[in-house]
Amino acid sequence: MLNIHDYEIQYIEQEILMRYQSCRYDAQEYEHLLLIRRYIINRRVLEHQEEILPDIIAFNDALTDALKKMYDEAYHMWDKIKIDKDFGDDPEVTAMCFLEATYPKAHPIQEDDRQEFWDALSDYRHSSYQNGITLVPLSINRSCEKESFESFIGMDCPPPNWNEGFDAELTKDLHLTSAFHNIFFHMGFAITDFIYVRQFEKEIKIEMNYTIK
Repeated sequence: MLNIHDYEIQYIEQEILMRYQSCRYDAQEYEHLLLIRRYIINRRVLEHQEEILPDIIAFNDALTDALKKMYDEAYHMWDKIKIDKDFGDDPEVTAMCFLEATYPKAHPIQEDDRQEFWDALSDYRHSSYQNGITLVPLSINRSCEKESFESFIGMDCPPPNWNEGFDAELTKDLHLTSAFHNIFFHMGFAITDFIYVRQFEKEIKIEMNYTIK
């Protein structure tokens, strides 16, 4: 299906790694290289969607579980601080979720340069990934009503399945979340980069505002 030694992909990956290692690169050009690579890989792989379907399902399930844990932890934290004056006049909790920092052990391609390339793909400096993998970070404050988990992951609208770009019949019952869609459609990761991820990292921040009299 996909040969990691394919000349086109290998050449683009070398360019991405070279720019990443230099620590000085144009963000737009870097993002453009990621998108070209994503296009080439996805075009080939999605001709054989049935072969990767089990991993698409497993990833979506793991992602949903990770987002639920992050959601619960963020609201648990909010419940503890919202009435505590030590946290200022208008505290806010922001939660973001990221793919694991370690190259996925389940990925069928395991080569010496894969971790460094995974670091390049996950580089926070390129704009599509700096706020995590959800459409928007989870934001909790006094001015907004509590958002349901179903709303946060896009499962509150018909049909509850963000499968744009996939075979509609093959994926009609998968309940792919809006976060899955965001990674697949709006970031520099190719489908075969992220569907083998089973671990995620979260970042939950508390911001405090004080009135100075």
